[in-house]
Amino acid sequence: MLKLQAVHHIAIICSDYPKSKQFYTEILGFTIDREVFREARDSYKLDLSLNGQYIIELFSFPAPPARVSRPEACGLRHIAFQVENVEEAIAELNAKEIFPEPVRIDEFTGKKFTFFSDPDDLPIELYEV
Repeated sequence: MLKLQAVHHIAIICSDYPKSKQFYTEILGFTIDREVFREARDSYKLDLSLNGQYIIELFSFPAPPARVSRPEACGLRHIAFQVENVEEAIAELNAKEIFPEPVRIDEFTGKKFTFFSDPDDLPIELYEV
């Protein structure tokens, strides 16, 4: 049996690097661990952490193809972050001109959750714990 320990990181390719960098750092509150420009690939790589844990590699590439998101497509569906209070998180996002979907209730756990999108329409879920 493969002995996986944890998720190490999530890699995201963006179409507008400055816009996505601002979104993930200033809107979602990620900390920049490292930012490098990879000249051979004409690509930025931004390592982001949350509460001291490395979570996201944000990449830029010249003219990446659009991601199919809706209707549902095969592959990774979304990323999800836990919050203490979904309504408070929504209010903070609204103040930053980001408007998540209406709150839903997980039919199996009874917990609240909502979705919104990053600048490239990547679905992001907030799940109340």
